[in-house]
Amino acid sequence: MEKFDVIVVGAGLAGLAAAYTLAQEGLEVLVLERGDYAGAKNVTGGRIYLNPIRDLFPDLWEKAPLERFIAHEEVSLMAKGKSITVRYSGEELRQEPYQSYSILRAKFDRWLAKQAERKGAMLVAKSRVDDVIMENGSVVGVRAGGDELRADVVIACDGVLSLTAEKAGLRKPGKPHDFAVGFKEVIELDPAVIEDRFGLEGDEGAARLFMGEVTRGKFGGGFLYTNKESLSLGIVVGVKDLMEGQPEVQAPTLLDDFKLRPEVASLIRGGQTVEYSAHVIPEGGLKSLTKLYGNGILVAGDAAGFSMNIGVTVRGMEYAMASGYYAAQAVLKAREAGQYGASQLSVYEKLLNDSFIMKDFQNFKDVPAALDNPRFFTVYPELATAIMSELYAVGAGPKERIYPTIRKHLTFRQLWDMLGDFRKVRKL
Repeated sequence: MEKFDVIVVGAGLAGLAAAYTLAQEGLEVLVLERGDYAGAKNVTGGRIYLNPIRDLFPDLWEKAPLERFIAHEEVSLMAKGKSITVRYSGEELRQEPYQSYSILRAKFDRWLAKQAERKGAMLVAKSRVDDVIMENGSVVGVRAGGDELRADVVIACDGVLSLTAEKAGLRKPGKPHDFAVGFKEVIELDPAVIEDRFGLEGDEGAARLFMGEVTRGKFGGGFLYTNKESLSLGIVVGVKDLMEGQPEVQAPTLLDDFKLRPEVASLIRGGQTVEYSAHVIPEGGLKSLTKLYGNGILVAGDAAGFSMNIGVTVRGMEYAMASGYYAAQAVLKAREAGQYGASQLSVYEKLLNDSFIMKDFQNFKDVPAALDNPRFFTVYPELATAIMSELYAVGAGPKERIYPTIRKHLTFRQLWDMLGDFRKVRKL
C-alpha cells in the first residue's frame, strides 16, 4: 500500500500552490486530479490580483503565462434598453509591478502544474477521489479508482462542493444562498481588434463588471475581461434567486441574452467562441466558511469557501493560492513535531488569521447581507438610466432645468429607501 507525505486532492490553484510549496521542501507529494489535465475543469471569471501573493511565490511571476495587465476598470449599470458605463483609468494601474492580470485557467493551471512537477510533486490526472480513509478518527489517506493511497496529511482542494472535506466530517452540504453559478465563454478575437475596441495599448487590458438587467434583476452580474487574443465573457447569478426568484429563468439563457445586448454585441462582434464552461461559486463570505482542519486533513481554496464578491471586485484566485501556501506551511510545522493531529494542524488557522485572507473576510463580513438587496439589481439601474436619459434628451420645446429633472425621479419614498440602503452599505 503506497504511502506519501501529503496527498493533495484537486489540481486547481490551491492544490497546485500547496504541492509546489511542499515539493520544493523535499516532501513526497501526490496530486490527484479528476480532469484530463490540471485546469481542464477549473473555471474562473478570469482575473488574478498579484500584490497579495507576489512574495509568497517570488520565482513564479516572471515567466507565468498571464494575459493582459488590467489598466482600465469599468462598471456598467444595465436597464431595459439603456445603460451607463463608467471607466476608471489610473496611472497607478499602469505602473509595474502591475496589480492584476487577466488569466486563462486552462493555460495557467497547466503551466503551474509543470512547475510543481519540476519541484518533485507527482500529478495523476483522470483520477477521482471517492472517499477518505479514516482510522481512529483521523484521515490517513484516500480511496481513488479502487486504490487505497495513504499519507500523513490530506489537503482537500477539490472545489466548492468538496466531497473530500464532507466525507472527513468538516463540512455539510451548503445552503443555496451561499452559492452562485457562473457561465462563461472565451471568445477568440484578433489582438488588434481587442486593443481598438477597448482603447488599449500593448499589453494593457480592461475589466468590466455589469449589473442590473443582465441578470433580470436577480442577485449577480456579468463580467468581461480582455485577454491577449480573446475575451472572457460571463454571467454569475445567485443559486437561491434562480430557485426561488421571479420571474423564473434558465441560467444559461441569461448569457445568450447578455451577448445580444447592443453594448456587448458590439464588443464581441466577429469573435468565435472557443471555450464554454459553468461552475458553482462560494459567495457566503465569513459565515459560510468550511471548518479548515481536522485530524490528518486541511481544506483550502474554494473547498474552504475562499471567494469574495464585494460588488466592485470579485476575488478568489489569490485566496486559493495563498491558502494552499499556508496549508503547506502548516504541514511543514506539523512535520517538525512529527504529529499530524488537529492540534498540530490548527496552526493553519492561525496562519490564515494573520494573513490578508482572513483579514479581508473579517473586513467584508457584512457584504453578503448588504448585497442581498434586489434594489441594487432592479431599482437603481432603472433609476440611474432614467435620469440620464432625461438629462441628455433635447426635445422640440424648452428643456427643463437639471435639478427639477433629477428631483422628479427621487420621490420621498425613493429617498427613504436609499437612506436605508446606504446605512447597510456604509458597513462595507
